[in-house]
Amino acid sequence: MKITKIFAVIIAVAAAVSCGPKKTATEELPVALQLYSVRGDLEADFLGTLCKVSEIGYDGVEFAGLFGYEPAQIKHWCDSLGLVPISAHVPLAEMLADIDKVIADYKAIGCEYIVVPYVTEERRPNGELFLQMVEEIRAIGQKAKEAGLVLLYHNHDFEFRKLENGQCGLDYLYENIPADLLQTELDQCWVKYAGYEPVEYLQKYSGRSPVVHLKDFYLQGEQEGDPYALIGLNENEKKANTAFEFRPLGHGLQDIPAIIEAAKAAGSKWLVVEQDNPSMGKTPFESVQMSMEYLNSLK
Repeated sequence: MKITKIFAVIIAVAAAVSCGPKKTATEELPVALQLYSVRGDLEADFLGTLCKVSEIGYDGVEFAGLFGYEPAQIKHWCDSLGLVPISAHVPLAEMLADIDKVIADYKAIGCEYIVVPYVTEERRPNGELFLQMVEEIRAIGQKAKEAGLVLLYHNHDFEFRKLENGQCGLDYLYENIPADLLQTELDQCWVKYAGYEPVEYLQKYSGRSPVVHLKDFYLQGEQEGDPYALIGLNENEKKANTAFEFRPLGHGLQDIPAIIEAAKAAGSKWLVVEQDNPSMGKTPFESVQMSMEYLNSLK
């Protein structure tokens, strides 16, 4: 076991040296990668994947699982590679089962934020457990605050469903949980896909949007099938989807420069690139590199 740990340390140090200097994609805001974008690579080679992320030029990472590694080891790797571990997507069920462990693990890594990434149908607006979920998130936010972390909520499109009072479910969530217990992580793809303007939503939650998900997409004609099949969430939906696909930044329909400027004006601290699945014949790593190259072209 000791030999394994020593070997891992040697690899991490060597990787940090080989990755070379990093670039900053924007003048005011650092850019992280949501590691879900390269989940297959992480599963095959966690440390090697982190090194590639650093080499491409990302300033930080947002986790979507630890793949069996200990928090202390992951912190060491991030420190060695100069990657800031800013946040983590943690399933709501995992938080409800043992929020103390979730907080302890991600504090040990050095994360500032933990994020509710997705909720199941019964907890969505007008679902039988929606109001219960609001209180669950309030309680988690309180625990996070007491521990020195900040809880975020990452939206999809279904949070924009209207409640009986005509209010969007997402707005109800933020109206009924105070900002000191819950901040936004506005996913700009899903805001736009739901029929709203990303810039306007960033303006609406100015001062409450520390982390912004940059995600581009392409949509042509009528949507067929379930877009969540593309991100592996609905395993029963395997229908080919030719109308919708995720794209590298700058290769889809989003006005990325306008979103970045709105994020700056809203007081955001981090931009997070996410591409749930590759497209355009590219691999996941080619996709996230294309996004970084696009961001660098905006300087």
